[in-house]
Parts: sequence; structure tokens; C-alpha cells
Amino acid sequence: MTSPSPLPAEFDLIARHFRPLAGPGALGLRDDAALLMPPPGRELVLTVDAMVAGVHFLPDDPPDLVGRKLLRVNLSDLAAKGAAPLAYLMTVSAPRGTPDAWFAGFAAGLAQDQATFGVSLLGGDTTSTPGPLSLSLTIIGHVAPGTAVHRTGAQPGNSIWVTGTIGDGALGLQAARGRVADPTGHLLGRYRLPRPRIGLPIAGIASASMDVSDGLVQDLGHICRASDVGAVLLADSVPLSEPARAAGPDWFITCLTGGDDYEVLMAVPPDREPALRSAAEAADIPVTRVGHFTSGPAEVMVRRTSGESLALDKGGWSHF
Repeated sequence: MTSPSPLPAEFDLIARHFRPLAGPGALGLRDDAALLMPPPGRELVLTVDAMVAGVHFLPDDPPDLVGRKLLRVNLSDLAAKGAAPLAYLMTVSAPRGTPDAWFAGFAAGLAQDQATFGVSLLGGDTTSTPGPLSLSLTIIGHVAPGTAVHRTGAQPGNSIWVTGTIGDGALGLQAARGRVADPTGHLLGRYRLPRPRIGLPIAGIASASMDVSDGLVQDLGHICRASDVGAVLLADSVPLSEPARAAGPDWFITCLTGGDDYEVLMAVPPDREPALRSAAEAADIPVTRVGHFTSGPAEVMVRRTSGESLALDKGGWSHF
């Protein structure tokens, strides 16, 4: 009698670390595809983000936080569409010799946030790479048909709103590099672990929306170009955390342009502002009005309370 062939290393890794994360449609991660049945009467929303070691996270970041950040940056995109999360697909390309303990920690972080946000793994791919650790996650959410909030709906006279605070993630990276004091660890925590604003019901309230990943000024410019409107950003109204304020005025431009906020940026008609405040209060998510949209060129003007324009060398992060 012949003995069964040993399980190849890749499939052994999948069975140990990723199969426990799989939902019903994943078919035990034993097939080439998954099955997904959308909730009745709902429309699917899909988005994908990649993370590369040394670019989107530090190579020595704890693996559980890397897993949670990978999931959360994608959840943030769903939040900006007013969507509820459902499931995800994932690709992991790791250098040969990556310790098994790293995969165990990575999967444990995913499991923690799967429980928090009500999602499960459908499938994906694992490969080796000679380059840095590279991760990609495609998340699937759902909305009532026709209610997903796009970038294209902003109108002149709409106000500009953001959730949470701006700049903590960018300053957290600087704190990790020893350039900014962070005695409480708040800034580094925000860099490593975003707070996706899942649960803020912006459908029917925001006329346009996106999450802030590449810098507030740059992402506001994306809405302007998509909607063919201008914007006035009131710099002194942008909400900063106490640790960000403590970093000092020299880091203020970094807060506006640095990225890694993963807050929701919205265009809101004036008559819907009470509804936004009410929804935000019910969801326990802070929101702040930071400017308004205008007719004219699709560009962002950044102004201080005095009316003075604030000149910026760049608007935000570039992927190339």
C-alpha cells in the first residue's frame, strides 16, 4: 500500500494559517474559486488595495498589526461608499524563509478583525518573492441598489466634512523614524492600525465621498476633478489630535498632505448637515466641517482663518 503524498509546503501553510479564516463560500480553500451569494436585494461593492513592506508598513511592524491594517485600509474604502463589508480575497507574496511565526501572527490579526467587522476570507493566492513582502486584499461589500456614494456628486455650495482627526498616521510614520516625539504611542498606533469608519450611514447624506489615504489636500483634489468643482479648504478647521498638535507647527503641512489617515472625506449639501451630525453622533464617530466646494477650476485652495492662502509644495503621496 502506498502512503499518501505529503502536503506541499504552500498548501500546508494555507491549511494551518488561512483555512481557519475561511467563510462558507470559500469551499475550505481547497478549490480554485469561491462562491458568494449577495444578500437579497443588495448591490455588491468591490475594492482592492496593496501593501508592500518598507512602503506601506515597516518591515519590523508586528505581523498581527500588518494583517489588521491590510484589512482595515480596504474597509475604509467601503466606509467611503456607505457599504457594509461581506468577505475578501487576499494574495500574500512573502520572501522565502519568512518564519512560520510571522504567518501565525498575521493570520491572528486578521481573525481578530474578521470578528470585529463581520467578514471572512473567500480565497486568494500565496507565492514566494525575491523582493519585499507584498500583500493585496480585495474586499467585497454591499449597499442598497443605487445608493453607493461616488466621488462625482459634489456640487458648488456643498460643505466639506471629514471624520476623526487628520495627520496622525503620517506623523506616526515620522515617530517610528525618530523624527517626531510620541510619548503616548498614539501617533504610531494610528499609523499601524487605521480606524475604518464602517457604520457611518452616509448614503442619502453625502453627495460625494472617498477615504483619505494619500493626503487630505490631494484626495480633496480627486473629488474636485471627478465632480468638476473647486474647493476651499480651511486649514485651521482641520481637526488635529492633541499628539499631532504637540508635534508643533513645523509638522502642520505634513498633517494636511501626508496620508495614511483612512478617514472619510465628504461633500454634504447644507440641508443634510443636521442628518450627518445626527448619524455621526449615533455612530460615535466625530465629524468636522473643514471648507466648501465652489464653481470654477477643479482645484483646491488652502486658506488660513485670516484669508491668507497656504502654499504647498505637494498635495500628498504619490504611488509612482
